[in-house]
Amino acid sequence: MQSFEFLRATGSKQSKMKLLIQGELGSFSHAAALEMFPAATVMPCAFSSEVFDQLLAGRAPAAVIPIENSLAGSVAEHFDLLLAHADQVFIHREFNLRIRHCLLAPPGTRLNDVRRVFSHPVALAQCRKFFATHREIVPMPFYDTAGAVKHVIEQGAKDAAAIAGRTAAQVYGSAILKSGLEDNKKNFTRFLLVRRNRAVTRGANKVSLAFALRNVPGSLAGALEIFAAAGIDLSKIESRPVPGRPWQYVFYADLLTPPGSRLRQALAKLASRAGMVKVLGVYRAFAE
Repeated sequence: MQSFEFLRATGSKQSKMKLLIQGELGSFSHAAALEMFPAATVMPCAFSSEVFDQLLAGRAPAAVIPIENSLAGSVAEHFDLLLAHADQVFIHREFNLRIRHCLLAPPGTRLNDVRRVFSHPVALAQCRKFFATHREIVPMPFYDTAGAVKHVIEQGAKDAAAIAGRTAAQVYGSAILKSGLEDNKKNFTRFLLVRRNRAVTRGANKVSLAFALRNVPGSLAGALEIFAAAGIDLSKIESRPVPGRPWQYVFYADLLTPPGSRLRQALAKLASRAGMVKVLGVYRAFAE
C-alpha cells in the first residue's frame, strides 16, 4: 500500500531552469514551458519515453508534458508513463494553453502560392474549415507541428506551408500567412509540470490519481462514493488497459479537494479496497 505521508505543502521556486519537452523547439509544448517559466532553457526530446528517461537521469530538474486536449482528448502515452514512473516522478503544476493554429511558410511565400500544408494529424483535423475553403491545398500529415515548420523552412519550397503556433514562427524565422485557423476557438491543451521530488505546492487543491479495483460488482461505484462522502469532487475519470494484462484496466482520476475535504482518509479507505493506488501529483488547479 502506498504511503500518503508526503501530502504536506512546501513552497515553490519560480526561477530559471532547464525543462524537458517532447517534440521540436517551437512546438506547443515549448510555448507552454515558456508560459510557465519565461526564462527557462527548453530541451527537446524526440520521444515521450526519452523525456522521462532524461528526467530520471538528472539532465533537467523538470519536464513539461501535454496530458489532454479539450477537443482531441487525452494523451494516452503520457498517462501510461506517469503510472510506470509513479514512484520516481510527481506532478507539481498544471497549465492550460490556448491553442492557436497559424499557417507558417518561408518568407516571401503568398497564400495563393500554397498547395501543400504539413502538420501533425491532430492539428490538421482541427483546421478542417480552412481546407474546406481552400480546396486547392492538400493537408500533409507530419510527425510534429514545429517539425513541420522546420521541414518547410529547410526545404524552401514556395508552394509548401505548415500549421503550428507562433512560437515555431519565432524559432524558425517563418512568415505567418494566416492565424486563427482552428475550427473551434475553445481549443486548449492541458500541460503538466513533472519533477522527481514528491513535494506539494502550498494551496494545492487538485490530486491526480491512478487506481485499480478488484473485478467485483459495484467496485467502481463504491470507490466514487468514497470521494463523495469525503467532500471531494471528481473532475475527470477514464480507464486505460494494463500493458501485458488483457482486459484489465487502471482508472485515472483528477480530484478537486476544497477546504474541509478529507483527502487522507479517502485515500486510505480507497487503498483498503483497491488492488493499487498511486498518487501521481498534488498541486493547484489552473486558474485563468
